[in-house]
Amino acid sequence: MEATKKLKKSVLIRQRKEQEKAQQGGASDAKLLNCPTSPRKMRLVVDLIRGERVENALYILKHSSKEAAARVEKLLLSAIKNWEAKNEGKSVEDSELYVKEVSVGGGRQLKRLRPAPQGRGYRVRKRSNHVTLVVDSKLNVEQN
Repeated sequence: MEATKKLKKSVLIRQRKEQEKAQQGGASDAKLLNCPTSPRKMRLVVDLIRGERVENALYILKHSSKEAAARVEKLLLSAIKNWEAKNEGKSVEDSELYVKEVSVGGGRQLKRLRPAPQGRGYRVRKRSNHVTLVVDSKLNVEQN
């Protein structure tokens, strides 16, 4: 008789996620963690490129005067490279890549004290954020 080995739940979850990623195919993502910009300022930039084609999004970010735009541009280029690695043999120009999802979440806060009148100290919260960007091909969406 062949004995089946019981797997840990964490191993099963990891295997299931790997299978889902293999089936998903086209989409690829990139994450920017602990970016030292407030989430509110980052959302202003991210909202400009949500749903845009990749070429147009890069143009928007390159010509934006916001400081966060440079960080998001670098993240978008990383997501494009991840897509190229995942979909070997396909070119970026032919596949009509677009920004499928972009989300900004709050990261950790550094709490500092600022001198205030009469010996008090006001708390200053230096915020950071996490950005997740997903890039996909419009051709994959139309085929499914």
